[in-house]
Amino acid sequence: MAQPVSEVFLDSSSAEPLLPDARRAWLAASDAGWGDPLRLHRPGRLAAQALDRARDVVAQAVGARPDEVVFTASASHSAYAAVAGLARGRRRVGDVVVTTAVDHSAVLGAAAEVGRHAVVEVDRVGRLDLAAWRAAVSAPGVALACLQVGNHEVGTLQPYADALAAAQQAGVPVVLDATSALGRIDCAHLGGWSVLTGGAAAFGGPSSVGLLVLRKGARWRAPYPVDDYQDGRWPGAPDVPAVVAAAAALDSWLRMGRAVGERQRALVDQLRTALLERVPDLEVPGDPVARLPHLLTFSVLYLDGETLTLALDRAGFAVASGSACSARSEHPSHVLAAMGSLTHGNVRVGLTRTTTASQVAAFAEAVVRIAADLRSGLDLP
Repeated sequence: MAQPVSEVFLDSSSAEPLLPDARRAWLAASDAGWGDPLRLHRPGRLAAQALDRARDVVAQAVGARPDEVVFTASASHSAYAAVAGLARGRRRVGDVVVTTAVDHSAVLGAAAEVGRHAVVEVDRVGRLDLAAWRAAVSAPGVALACLQVGNHEVGTLQPYADALAAAQQAGVPVVLDATSALGRIDCAHLGGWSVLTGGAAAFGGPSSVGLLVLRKGARWRAPYPVDDYQDGRWPGAPDVPAVVAAAAALDSWLRMGRAVGERQRALVDQLRTALLERVPDLEVPGDPVARLPHLLTFSVLYLDGETLTLALDRAGFAVASGSACSARSEHPSHVLAAMGSLTHGNVRVGLTRTTTASQVAAFAEAVVRIAADLRSGLDLP
């Protein structure tokens, strides 16, 4: 007999469950906004208007102009398009692509593919070395640099204001990955970036919608064949109902995200304290203060992450392990490796919008019990 589905979902580091507002918007747009947005007939005009409204929401969230917003197929697609497009547009300047060691694997892969990849290391909490960053972006032949607002595994916020200012002073355009931060913290006043990326799944929208925001004046050139849709910046007709649902989810976060974030921050603090006090040989990497409100990763010495994850799933808790951007859950995390943290035995928790204090308390109890049970069968030193 199949095991029951986990009752408590704590894996919003991969995707927030589809919000009710997004589901309703998707269904309504499927009925009224399904037309080709380039057509002049009524279904086409309705689709074009729906896309315009969605661009307004995204522009408000990131402090951009609506005509700078492009809808892609996912956050990973946006990351590749951002990096490869800027590299193509600035190839006369140079071919060096600067990233941090903890960027998403889609960013790291794109950087290695399109240019000479220069990596800025991070400290024990996952924060980039600002002096090394300044030196890297000021070096000759730099085409672009890549930076996260907050890390997708451990939640650490980067010193993005100082890093963006340093790149701007050096005349280097920055791809800013706001995927894990959109809706969680205020991203409307982040200045100094040339291209911003995100994905709707992170804030409770459809996983088929990515965000690519291209500042006017950015020397970005499409790194793929394009057509007439979205001003030649992404190929093919956009999935209008999915885009509308994404905008509805983001709008919901813009209205209520601060209150949700404060509650989630308190719950993560409680979970961190409970685990550190009650589970021996446990490590919680990442900055405990300057962080995204909903994420927590912990590693348990002597235990592997896959075993912990499966045991927690049987107990009714859906969490993740390994690298947040790997296709295989047990793949070691490059983020934790760059921080000098344990890369095995880690569990990644992402609170959802509806996670309650009782669920977090029950999860902490489950971790304490399961870790003790699993360790009891080991021949430990």
